Amino acid sequence: MLIACGDALIDFVPTRNTEGRESVMPAVGGSCLNVAIGMARLGAPTGFVGGVSTDMFGRMIADHATASNVELGLATRSDHQTTLAFVRIVAGESHYAFYDAETATRNWTYRRGAIPFANIEAVHIGSTTLVNDQGAAETKALIADARASSTISFDPNCRPNLVKNKPAYLARMAEFAGHADLIKMSDVDFAYLFGGEPHEQRAKMLLGQGTSLVVITRGNNGAIAWHASAGQIEVQAPKVEIADTIGAGDSFQAALLFALHKQGRIGRQQLKDTGADELRRALSFAAKCAGLTCTRPGADPPWSHEVTWSV
Repeated sequence: MLIACGDALIDFVPTRNTEGRESVMPAVGGSCLNVAIGMARLGAPTGFVGGVSTDMFGRMIADHATASNVELGLATRSDHQTTLAFVRIVAGESHYAFYDAETATRNWTYRRGAIPFANIEAVHIGSTTLVNDQGAAETKALIADARASSTISFDPNCRPNLVKNKPAYLARMAEFAGHADLIKMSDVDFAYLFGGEPHEQRAKMLLGQGTSLVVITRGNNGAIAWHASAGQIEVQAPKVEIADTIGAGDSFQAALLFALHKQGRIGRQQLKDTGADELRRALSFAAKCAGLTCTRPGADPPWSHEVTWSV
């Protein structure tokens, strides 16, 4: 099984009413839940770890995850309210306003011994859960147990408006990166974390500390990756008609992990030994899935019947 640990919430995504005025539409989201849904829809056995409310929005989340074949047995249900996020698209980028005080996600705690890591190929972490102290501490405890047998995937998926102490946040992201086998981030995230530093320079630094694969997604400019032994690989983004970019990065991450799983390259040593051709196929498939997600509103990753995967 592959699992994603982190945020599950409701996005209120921008739309227009019949009179042409701005309005919003509720849609299930949360970066880590999106990754779980993306992997499951493509056909990987997938579970989600995190807090899910029992309120109306939490039931929407649970129903959506179950319909997408995500196993919720490892999630924690509580009567804390659901995190809400309001989205606006500015210059092609999604901007968020979060309502996340005392929510199910914020109150999630890691239940030691509850996850059978010996049966878990990979654990994905990242996003808003890592901004607050408790979420970061609980996730840190989880990956400390997971690392003995599971590959760690990390996407910081930065949300600057939630960060109150940037130096502390940067140090925290660096710590999580230091435990990750696979790191994916957008070029916008990279700029927030590392400023104008060249992508290749930082990627080589991360590879030098033990990471096997570093990927930078660049919107319409595709993605570029650096691998510990296969070197640098670049893939193009498909040309699509964009509805919005919500969930595109999550869809990319999900498809990349799915592809590595199908190739038998998701394990830590197998990932280190992956060849350039295998990585190029996996990255191209991830870009294709992200492109398809952009053609429809909200975080709506593709199903296996919508995309073609071949080893």
